[in-house]
Amino acid sequence: MKRFLSKAFLGLCALGFSVVAFAQEAAELAEPGFHQALKIKFIEGHAGFMSSICVALVLGLAFALERVVYMNLADSNTSKLLKGIEDALDKGDVETAKALARDTKGPIASITYQGLTRIEQGVEVVEKSVMSYGAVQGGLLEKNLSWITLFIAVSPSLGFLGTVVGMIMAFDNIERVGDISPTVVAGGMKVCLITTVMGLITAMTLQMFYNYLLSKMEGLLTKMEDASINFLDMVIKYQVKYQN
Repeated sequence: MKRFLSKAFLGLCALGFSVVAFAQEAAELAEPGFHQALKIKFIEGHAGFMSSICVALVLGLAFALERVVYMNLADSNTSKLLKGIEDALDKGDVETAKALARDTKGPIASITYQGLTRIEQGVEVVEKSVMSYGAVQGGLLEKNLSWITLFIAVSPSLGFLGTVVGMIMAFDNIERVGDISPTVVAGGMKVCLITTVMGLITAMTLQMFYNYLLSKMEGLLTKMEDASINFLDMVIKYQVKYQN
């Protein structure tokens, strides 16, 4: 899994760095079309600013993809897991319950396994273990989300920086030519508008992924809390039945 994510990340980075060269070659094509027009606008928006925004987009998508894969793998069949643990504890078979939790992927399985390893020490110890390890798993779910928010903030800032530079270019052209005609200021205004649009598109794209990930994480945290309560009830029943 880690190897797959590494390859995906490197592939996205390579794609981002090749966009500029690919766009420059596309400017020489004779046949008109949407893709060619898009590539020409990329070059007209100033390759330096546009490439930096594209890098922010690629890196943001790489982190988003990693989180999407991680959270979807973490969303295991909670009902089946808890039912298996409950059946094993009803029979007093703690080892089978441990094996079931150990062989199941996801944060809920990890939390229940930590609790099962301390089940002989009493309910209070199990509860503290579940709470502590639940906080650890919650932190793992939030990992790398801050990087996505960083690229969401940086992308429009880079676009606005291109806007300022484009305006400076336009005024430089006016000063050099001594004329304020549309032809003189058109080049600078293109940089202004194109970089701003690209920055906003990048931020909106990453924002959609970020909102999806937040929704997914909130659902997983709710499942973890509910599963922890049900698991503690099972532990109490086990303690009453086999240790009193």
